[in-house]
Amino acid sequence: MAARINKKRSFLFVSKVLGKHIPVNPYTSLLSGTVLALLLHKALQGTQLDHKVASAIEGLIDPEKAEGAYLAIMSERLELKQPVAFIGFAETATAIGHAVYEAFGQGSRYLHTTREVIEESPTILQFEEEHSHAVAHYGYSDDPALLAEPEILVLVDDEITTGQTSINIIRDLQGKYPKKIYYVLALLDWRTADNRAQFALLEQELNVEIHVISLIQGATKVVGSSESLSTREHSSTPEVTPSGRVQISYVDGLFDHAPYAGERPYLLHSGRFGLTSTSSKELDYSISQAATGLKRMRKGTSTLCVGSGEFMYIPMRIAAEMGAGVSYQSTTRSPIHVIDREDYAVRSGDSFPSPEDEQVTHFFYNIPYGEYQEIFLFIEREASPAAMAPILRILQRRGLESLHLVFFSPQTVDWKEAEVWKLGERNQ
Repeated sequence: MAARINKKRSFLFVSKVLGKHIPVNPYTSLLSGTVLALLLHKALQGTQLDHKVASAIEGLIDPEKAEGAYLAIMSERLELKQPVAFIGFAETATAIGHAVYEAFGQGSRYLHTTREVIEESPTILQFEEEHSHAVAHYGYSDDPALLAEPEILVLVDDEITTGQTSINIIRDLQGKYPKKIYYVLALLDWRTADNRAQFALLEQELNVEIHVISLIQGATKVVGSSESLSTREHSSTPEVTPSGRVQISYVDGLFDHAPYAGERPYLLHSGRFGLTSTSSKELDYSISQAATGLKRMRKGTSTLCVGSGEFMYIPMRIAAEMGAGVSYQSTTRSPIHVIDREDYAVRSGDSFPSPEDEQVTHFFYNIPYGEYQEIFLFIEREASPAAMAPILRILQRRGLESLHLVFFSPQTVDWKEAEVWKLGERNQ
């Protein structure tokens, strides 16, 4: 648990498997989505997958078994009898939503919501997350059939507290893409009896079925609020001289890009603009190519890969294929009280302007001094040296031997004295 700096909700469940606020084995985080996929498949098809679920849960508990459990499940992807669309919630569930979707074979499609405002792209979904620090969610795609054709819609979140976010999105979806069946998947389900009753009322109102699947169910009771805590600066950077050479890599030649944002385009197959099984195969190949190239650049045996904001799944997959001794986590928009105490989940943290949008403050947590020999920082859209400077200064005070900056859009700026590498085209 941790205390949020947010008057709408003063607490946060800090997941040990999500790969957001706490570094994890990347296979552990991927596996958390895969377990939800197994439970969904059992609910949809009536199949008995208890042995696979048991193996996956064992992998979640023991990081040493996570890779084997994940790869075993992915070697024989789950099949669907009817078309299904998956929607992952930004920013925390973009990766587990993608992992759920990837566990299935033909007939599925995926979209993750985003806080990004992309005026050039058609908006097919919009709703609000009322307790969040950033309430507006958008869904973009130029394919109107992405959500219209599937018979079942599956919403994926990291946790359900009251369920209001799910209620909001189901209302919006039902008005645009009417369905008979919805599934809501989450790692944690903390709804009260009253919250569950709201789902039942919505089912009656819209004449739909809403099924909820989670790994853990329970109840919470909130006592006090984060306002009772003293104000804390979001910086715990040690007062040490920056160290570690900075190496910059561009992997844009390995990936397809969306026709938006000019010289700094978004990735086409990240999930932000929708995915189908065909585009997923292309993405798998691109990820493996990037991982192979970046793995060669590793110098140490203790490596941290860091995704940025909503851009979680692709960096996570790359990290998983970069060899042993690699941990993964992501930056976040969530402001959290930092308390250096053994029984508290967020013991260190720093804030910085997002390199891709300097009006947005980002944070990273739990990267203590001397923990890693090297860090790979993954940024979807290239940023200028000035925009990158704040986070680079912070990370270089972590006692690193080297710091790798990885961009997924083409190079347009001059990095002066920095060492710049370009990982080749996909056919190389």
